[in-house]
Amino acid sequence: MNFQSLILVFIGGGLGSMARFGISKILHQMSIDFPWATLFANAIGCLIIGMLMGSFHESGTLTEQQKLLLATGFCGGLTTFSTFIFENYSFLKGGQLLNFFGYSVLSFGLCLGFVMIGLYLIKST
Repeated sequence: MNFQSLILVFIGGGLGSMARFGISKILHQMSIDFPWATLFANAIGCLIIGMLMGSFHESGTLTEQQKLLLATGFCGGLTTFSTFIFENYSFLKGGQLLNFFGYSVLSFGLCLGFVMIGLYLIKST
């Protein structure tokens, strides 16, 4: 690990966090007792990382520096797994089992599906 790698992850993470904040502000207005913004940020982040890693592994068009900036940094800042876990904990603590199970299943299924779609999109081009 070198200083340039740290800077790339730092910049990408900051941009991803800013994107996450923007998504949160936009979707929070429509959210009624369900964390749609977190779900959306995680799903989009999974789609992007699927495409990036597919590009990195399949065609070699993504450099190690781009991978650090975009996949590790940007997607790491954009996705919100720690928030996801805390929100699920809150559902459990509040006795909202339907929200807990629905959110968990939707998040896992949607995000896994989006990674697969991202990989497919890169393979089909």
